Amino acid sequence: MGAVQENIAERRKQQQLPLRPAGPLTVKALLDWYAAERRDLPWRYGPRKAADPYRVWLSEIMLQQTTVKAVVPYFQKFVARWPTVTALAAAPLEEVLQQWAGLGYYSRARNLKACADVVVRDYDGAFPRAEIELLKLPGIGPYTAAAISAIAFGEKATPVDGNVERVVSRLFAVRQPLPTAKPEIRRLAATLTPQRRAGDFAQAMMDLGAEICTPKKPSCLVCPVQQDCAASAQNLAELLPLKAAKTARPSRYGIAFLVQREDGAVLLRQRPEAGLLGGMLEVPSTAWGDALPTKTQAMRSAPVSASWMPVPGTVVHVFTHFRLELIVYRALVSVDAGFTLWAEPERCRWVHRRDLHGQALPSVMKKIIAHGLADN
Repeated sequence: MGAVQENIAERRKQQQLPLRPAGPLTVKALLDWYAAERRDLPWRYGPRKAADPYRVWLSEIMLQQTTVKAVVPYFQKFVARWPTVTALAAAPLEEVLQQWAGLGYYSRARNLKACADVVVRDYDGAFPRAEIELLKLPGIGPYTAAAISAIAFGEKATPVDGNVERVVSRLFAVRQPLPTAKPEIRRLAATLTPQRRAGDFAQAMMDLGAEICTPKKPSCLVCPVQQDCAASAQNLAELLPLKAAKTARPSRYGIAFLVQREDGAVLLRQRPEAGLLGGMLEVPSTAWGDALPTKTQAMRSAPVSASWMPVPGTVVHVFTHFRLELIVYRALVSVDAGFTLWAEPERCRWVHRRDLHGQALPSVMKKIIAHGLADN
C-alpha cells in the first residue's frame, strides 16, 4: 500500500466523512492519487508527459477483451519488432498474425495491420487527434477513439471501458442493469472529464477500477474518492453494476484431421481472410455445426486419403459466443507417399513440429495439435 492510500485509510478510521456529490473535487482527488499510485505499464508515460500515439493505439487494441497481464509481453514483443506505425505497416500480415498468435480475437490483428496501412498511406504516419477522425480508421470504435484522443493527445474525451463503467456506476449509484445502463454511464462519466489532463484522468479511472474499485470486494477503505461514492454510502458497492442475466452459450461440434509425416511435419491450412480466425493457420476439419458428424460424413472433409485413427478424448475450446467440442482423427503418412491433397492445396503447407511455435496458430489449433500428438 502506497503512502497516499495509507493516509486515506487512516483518515477514514478517524472520522466518518459525509457524502459529497461527485464533481471537481472527485477529479482532483483522483488525479492526486494517480500521480502517486499509477501502475507502471510499458505503454504509459508519467503524469503530465506526452504519450506516443502509436504505443497508446497498440496497447488499446491489444487490451480489448484481454487482461493487462496477458498483454504486456505481446506489447513488448511488438514494439521491439515494429517500433513505429510505419514499420508495422511495412510488415506482412502473416508475420503480424504470427506475433499475435495466442492473444485471441484475431480480427483485432487484421484490423491492426489495416489501420497501420491507412495511417501511413493517408495520414503520413501520424495518427489523427480528433475522435471523429480516429473513428474512420479500421478497428477503432468509440472507446478506442476516445482513449487515443485523451491519452495520446490530451483532448477532452471520455473513454469508458469495463473498469470505468464500474467506477462510474458506483460513484453515482446507477441501479439500471447493464447493458441498458451503458448510455447513462457514459453520460455521467463525461460530466467528470476535466478540460485539462483528460488523459491522466482517463488512466486514473482505469487504474482505480483495476486496483481498488474491483468487481468483487472493492477496497473502499483506501479509495481516494470514497467520500464522493453514492454506492459506498448506501452499502451497494459490491452489488453494482447490476447485470442482466446472461443467455446460455451454444455448443458446436466437429472433427479435426491431424496429418503427420514421418519426418515430423504437420499439415496446416490457412483459413480464409474473412470470418472467425481469418487468415490464421488451422488443422483441417469439418465444418463446426450443431451436431457431431458421422465418420462417413466427416471423411468427405478429410484433407488426404489415409488410414485415419481417432484420438481418445475431446478438445474443448470456448469462444466468446459458443463452446466448441472437437474429436481428433490422426493419420501418419510417408514423405514420398505421392498422395494428393483433396481440398484447396494452395492453402496448405507442411510445418515441422519444431517450427510450430513460430506459426500463426490460434489457441484452439494449438490444443488440437497437442491433443493429437500427446502420445507421439
